[in-house]
Amino acid sequence: MTKNYWLYVREKVDWPVFLLSGGALVVFVVLSFFHVDMVTKYVNIGFDLSIRYFGAYWQLLMITTFAVGAVLAISKYGKVRLGKIEKPEMSYFKWIAVIITTGLGAGGVFWAAAEPMYYFLEVPPMHKGVIAGTEEAVGPALAQSYMSWGFTAWSVYGALSAIILIYAHNHKGMPLKPRTLLYPILGERILTSKWGTAADIFCIIGAAAGTIGPIGFLGLQVSYGVSAIFGIPDVFSTQVLIIIGLTAVVLVSTLTGINKGIQWLSKLNVNMVVVIAVFLLIFGPGLFIIDSFMSSFGTYMSEFIHISTFRGDEEWLGYWMLFFFGWFIGFGPLVGLFVARISNGRRIREIFLVVAIIAPLTTNFWFTVLGGTGIFYELKNVGSVSGPLMDGGLPSSIIAIAEQMPLGFIMPTIFLVLTTLFVVTTVDSMSYSISMGVTGEGNPPKVVRVFWALIMAVIATILINIGGGGISALQSFIVVAAVPISILMLPIIWYAPKIAKQLAIEQGIVEKNEEISPATITENTGFTNVEIEKNG
Repeated sequence: MTKNYWLYVREKVDWPVFLLSGGALVVFVVLSFFHVDMVTKYVNIGFDLSIRYFGAYWQLLMITTFAVGAVLAISKYGKVRLGKIEKPEMSYFKWIAVIITTGLGAGGVFWAAAEPMYYFLEVPPMHKGVIAGTEEAVGPALAQSYMSWGFTAWSVYGALSAIILIYAHNHKGMPLKPRTLLYPILGERILTSKWGTAADIFCIIGAAAGTIGPIGFLGLQVSYGVSAIFGIPDVFSTQVLIIIGLTAVVLVSTLTGINKGIQWLSKLNVNMVVVIAVFLLIFGPGLFIIDSFMSSFGTYMSEFIHISTFRGDEEWLGYWMLFFFGWFIGFGPLVGLFVARISNGRRIREIFLVVAIIAPLTTNFWFTVLGGTGIFYELKNVGSVSGPLMDGGLPSSIIAIAEQMPLGFIMPTIFLVLTTLFVVTTVDSMSYSISMGVTGEGNPPKVVRVFWALIMAVIATILINIGGGGISALQSFIVVAAVPISILMLPIIWYAPKIAKQLAIEQGIVEKNEEISPATITENTGFTNVEIEKNG
């Protein structure tokens, strides 16, 4: 690389954000290395306080984000095209594939298999009177999984935030950073504001921590899987080799960029999921899967408000639903940033439909395919899935389910490959998003993307070497990081519709009424007169 290239990279990197966010992760690792018990203790205290004081707020925030996005999508403002190009960069299928695989990550296999089973064995408290482990418990178990990975959860992945990010970046020249979500409030001051720097730091820490965790758990889980299937020792060296292999694939994909590597991996992921789902519907418990999805989705929809606003058991909420909600919020701005990057030229209605409707519906059906199949085998042979799940955790459940499927001798290997691909896609997408966060570039320098992919893999390896406690503490830390991030996401609900209205006027979708003057728009949106683009 030339000297000019390194000068270019040095100029593009926001060093305060880079050093403070990266430094916080390094401090976490160092403290975990020497005092993992102390780190776990204080993280758990922060986790409990976050759930106690922000849990209800998160529930309302997610419901409101989905509701406002739905109203915008259904209304005439849904026709607004975001960005300054008429034809989007990606085909519809590739665009959907990238969004779904980025959002699902490791949850696409291990949680899809295990979470419904956990709820089946211990029915969520809002379904009182339902006997665990019976056919009666199938509906509530799957419905709760749908809520954890459902409409409201997915909506924070850019259903509204993409409107502000695409507008501010493409129309106003603002950087593709989390701080740009504050543009309607601060205007161009976000470029130098300490609030903008803080927003970048918290969002990068949340996304990086949320990505490091799955890398570490993938090393542990795949190591367990290859040991169970092939007899390879489940030791630290095996786990390191798995992470090295994952990182190598990530680097190849990272260096080829969004339009090649990430698109190709995402398409491969989705195609594998479709093939497996069709295979199980035809040769596995297909009727049970379809019946369970229909009845459970009915439970999810009919009890949507009751489930999503449940506050009766704070301990259970913190361990399950709010844990997942905190994860989605922690990832929210960076995934929204990535969605904004690949959605230039799309309409508001399209983005909402894919992010908040198609993605969760696909996720819910996939959870039914895997989790429902596991429940089916458990009903037929009690203990065949629950036993391994309780003894060995998440990786044990998918192996136990896969071994009972048709072609059970090869299905565990296929699912380990699929899980690896899901995690690779997420690491690739998040290293890209974090690189945008520290440079503000839609196409950040390759060396920056490579750095973040490598550093997250290295941290995951160190935490594995420390022991499972380090990774578990990091997983809980994501929920703590969700507190400031959730505050950042609140103004989005107010300003996204205002920007949609302004763009609708500019694009001739709605008439510019006489009452709507530059002064009125300034008052309603917080933009300065200089920033308002007039028509005609």
